[in-house]
Amino acid sequence: MAGSARAEMPRRPLHPLVVMAVGALLPGMGQVLNGMNTRALTFIFFMFMLGMVSWHLTTPAHSFVGRHAGGFLVYAISVVDAYRLARWRYELQRARRDHP
Repeated sequence: MAGSARAEMPRRPLHPLVVMAVGALLPGMGQVLNGMNTRALTFIFFMFMLGMVSWHLTTPAHSFVGRHAGGFLVYAISVVDAYRLARWRYELQRARRDHP
């Protein structure tokens, strides 16, 4: 069974702008692409919860964005977080490649 126990090569990190774009289009997917599934679920949970809290603390006179401001705040933080982690991984891989 030596053939089935092959060592996996670490996959090359995606470009940070790709991770940021995917994270902006699909909430939490930037963290999934960075290999942090639990972090993605945590961000999605808090997006939902703070969106609900801000929904209940506002009146119908507020705009859609205003009524869900807590969720949008966490969403924006998750996009920046995904980009920063992807940038760190990308630069670390590039530094290891350039200086063996």
